[in-house]
Amino acid sequence: MQLFAVIQVYLPDIYQLFNRVKTLILRMLKQTLLKATEAAAAILKENFNRPFTISNKEGINNLVTEIDHASEKAIIEIIKNDYPDHYILSEEAGEIIQDSVYKWIIDPIDGTINYANSIPMCCVSIGVEVDGKMEIGAVYNPFINELFFAQRGFGATLNDQIIQVSAKTQVATSCLATGFPYTYLDMPNGPLEVFGRLIKSGVPVRRLGSAAIDLCYVAAGRFDGFYEHKLQAWDSAAGFLIVEEAGGKVTDLSGDYYNPYKPGIVATNGKIHEELLRWIHDEI
Repeated sequence: MQLFAVIQVYLPDIYQLFNRVKTLILRMLKQTLLKATEAAAAILKENFNRPFTISNKEGINNLVTEIDHASEKAIIEIIKNDYPDHYILSEEAGEIIQDSVYKWIIDPIDGTINYANSIPMCCVSIGVEVDGKMEIGAVYNPFINELFFAQRGFGATLNDQIIQVSAKTQVATSCLATGFPYTYLDMPNGPLEVFGRLIKSGVPVRRLGSAAIDLCYVAAGRFDGFYEHKLQAWDSAAGFLIVEEAGGKVTDLSGDYYNPYKPGIVATNGKIHEELLRWIHDEI
């Protein structure tokens, strides 16, 4: 009983110490995150519109370039130098498994087809999970010098300026974004069905070719909503946190809690979220 009383007395100090340690750790993680993001982005920019090797993964147009590998190598080297015991999940290298609560989720080039065709709508995307929860993320398009960043509980920024989602309240007056998988999904309310439903009703839907950028554009209020049927964790890890920290809402296609390790995503300003879900499920 006496021990319990002592613990109660010192509990506020323990919490304060814990929060200070957590803040320090996240500050250090952010430094490594930004260093890795910028190093990879420099590689993208240096090799843009130059000859390089391109090969196919699964599907005829699921490309990977030698620049993807070079970008990824630079990112992983920086992370390993600072945190050799951290878990890494990257699009090309796969999983570097470690017994750690820290997990780096990397897309060395999101928008590889754009990059391979000299279209400057592509980016580096890196998110960091701590104990299963996304805590920080960065998305950087070096061709237009836009660096999006978010830390859980601290908001989202574009080039260090606070960003917020839009205020649109109806899908009919919204500007949306989507993407299509490299292999056709034969399913009810699939990508083409939803796309057709929206454009037949006059709703503008853009397809930029980079889910990470789409998500950041929702966060910045450029798009009012984004949906896609099939993504990988590295496509959305940083972007979905940036949307949430900008005041938006992110769920799966059913409207449930978003899990980046499952394929479907709906990200909006929050105000059109439920209506967009109804459009997706043909309930309008």
